[in-house]
Formats: sequence, C-alpha cells, structure tokens
Amino acid sequence: MKLEDLLPKQIGPWEFVASSGLVVPPDDQLRANLYSQVLTRQYWDGKSPPIMLLLAQSSSQTGFLQVHRPETCYTAGGYRISTLTPHRIQVGAKAVSANVMDAELDGKTEHVIYWTRIGNLMPQSWKQQKVAVAEQNLLGIIPDAILVRVSTVNNDADAARASIDGFIRAMIASVPKKMQSVFVV
Repeated sequence: MKLEDLLPKQIGPWEFVASSGLVVPPDDQLRANLYSQVLTRQYWDGKSPPIMLLLAQSSSQTGFLQVHRPETCYTAGGYRISTLTPHRIQVGAKAVSANVMDAELDGKTEHVIYWTRIGNLMPQSWKQQKVAVAEQNLLGIIPDAILVRVSTVNNDADAARASIDGFIRAMIASVPKKMQSVFVV
C-alpha cells in the first residue's frame, strides 16, 4: 500500500497543510536504493506550531537493509544536534520505543521524535539496527523497514514533545488496526 493512501489528510485535530519544508535525505542514488517510498507532510491544528512528518519506507528484498538515521541526516544539513535520548510513547496497548533529539540551526530548534521498525523489531540505535537486520536474515527473514520521524519547531520543548506525542497517538489510531504494523510492532 502507498503511504500516501494509508495516512489520512486529517489526523485528530491536525489537518494536512503542505508537503514541503522538511529536512529530508538527499534525493540521490543512495536514497533511491534505500527507500521505495518517502512521504513528507505538514499538519496543523490551527493553534500550535505545525507538525512535520517524514515516513521513509524500504521494502528492499536484498537482505542488506539500511535506514538513514535523523541524527546523521540533520548533522549533514548543518544542524547542531542535542544528545539523543530514548523516549517511550504509549499508544493504546503498545509502547513505541522512540528517540528524541533537538536540532538547532540559525537560532531555531526543531524537536524531533523518531523510530525505526525493521521487520518485527524496533531498534533504537544504529548498532541495534544492524543487529536486527542480521538476526532476521539468519532466521531466513528479509525484513522491510520504515523510519517514522515527527517534529515541530517550538521554543517550548515540553509543549513540543507533548504535541508530537499526541500527534503520534492520533496518527497510529487513524490507520486501520490491520495496517498499524506498518508503523509499530
């Protein structure tokens, strides 16, 4: 299924407003080899700063899977990155194991929460990501993968994270239950 068709234009109180303005992996041969789909959207609830969403899916069947990690992508774009810390988001009965970081450029801070799902695992580090691919390959599984990155620019870090967490809960709830496994296990 196309990611564009999977996600609605209305997620909770947030409405789709644009598909540009996000930090994205460079549109080059590496990105073409890594991702079968990249979806970027901005959503706005009419009150808080817009929420920026990037979904990058790899349906590679090679067994050699890579996923760009935002801390690398933002650094390459000139951003100064804060320490990456684990962040859990309760989504119904599931807990999403994500990462949180701040990316600062030209006096603006983008608060970023992201996670990766590789096959039936959700690794939080580059090392765990590599081990997850190897483990699944050893089991005879050639995993697909998705990077889910949600961010906002806001001077209030706590408000930004609360807004992002709320959006993530609403986003996953907006997808039919049988398709939620695209994002979380």
